[in-house]
Amino acid sequence: MTDSTGVGANVARARKLRGYTQERLASEITYSVSMVRKVERGLEPASPAFLSAAARALRADVNDLTGAPYRGTIELDGLSDLRAILAEGLHVRAIEPQPLDELAAEVNRVNLLYRNDRGRQALAKLPILIRQLHGALHTAGTEAERSAVYSQLASAYVTAERIARRFGYLPLTTPTLDRLEVFAERADDPLYVAQALVKRARVLMYHDSYDLGLTLVEQGLSKIEGTGERALAVRGYGHLAGAIVAARGRKPDVARAHIAEARSVAEHVDGESDAYGTLFGLANVGIHSVAVELEAGDPATAARQGSTLRLPKSIAAPRAGHHWQDTARAFLLAGDPGNSLRALNRARKAAPQQTRLHPMVRETLRGIATLERRKSDTVSNFVDWLGPSAVL
Repeated sequence: MTDSTGVGANVARARKLRGYTQERLASEITYSVSMVRKVERGLEPASPAFLSAAARALRADVNDLTGAPYRGTIELDGLSDLRAILAEGLHVRAIEPQPLDELAAEVNRVNLLYRNDRGRQALAKLPILIRQLHGALHTAGTEAERSAVYSQLASAYVTAERIARRFGYLPLTTPTLDRLEVFAERADDPLYVAQALVKRARVLMYHDSYDLGLTLVEQGLSKIEGTGERALAVRGYGHLAGAIVAARGRKPDVARAHIAEARSVAEHVDGESDAYGTLFGLANVGIHSVAVELEAGDPATAARQGSTLRLPKSIAAPRAGHHWQDTARAFLLAGDPGNSLRALNRARKAAPQQTRLHPMVRETLRGIATLERRKSDTVSNFVDWLGPSAVL
């Protein structure tokens, strides 16, 4: 049976509009014809790497293929205001600021909201905060004060990029990174420059640009100095990003080398660092290790490692949720729909906002329903929870 909805159907429609056969698309993206057929029929969830390659070959946007963002599921307050700020570029309309220490505290509160899977609430607060920070630039009396404001602006744009990417608003990530790079260069904290490079590398994955992404990761890592927690967290974050970029670029040896470097760095970090929102630590290295095996084409190993990985209770909800989403996809690809659904329910429990809005969740659920050959009550309940955009 062919699935008439979802990512597979979108890929098939885009392929036909382009005038490509399945064989031609497979050749263009260097995947097997069998894989293209399975994805288009909804028999196998498309990996992020597959989608990036298909979008490039078909001259489509990744969002056109995934159907994200899911506007009918959760209305995002602050989104139109953030778009306006990005359109204003370096001419942002500033508003009267609070004192800088209060603005810095508000930046930390927004970052904490995201950490606790309250990204929607974080987004609602960001536009006013960014405009106030621009106001603080106008009132700063010294270069040191301006540099401190630039650091807070860099932090705010780091969070804005993260939210846009997680909620599926990929077109917003590029202008957000453009702003981040400008403010990082002027900040009084040099570690934002490294973060900007690494974040650019992560976004390049969605454009099938892995070699440049890895180059930017290395450039970012080369700019990190020091052995304090903040430097360690950014260094470890850089290696984890490099691991995912390499894995999706089908360079598993490079990916595993980055994982090994990240694990070595994490041994010097106490628990999970909150520095810059990296949430870096040994647990995060374990999560990325599972993701690398999945992206490298070994779902059985990823499912086994993912299901046995012990996550600390203190781990950030989005991290835990993303881990169980990956584990669910691994179980599905390994032919185990029952454990795949169990993992999805663990993702839902850990991070409901993120799970509801992530395109891979819908594709995994479609695959589970296809393998079960009938829609069970448990699958139906999950579909009802996801909302109207999750029709199978």
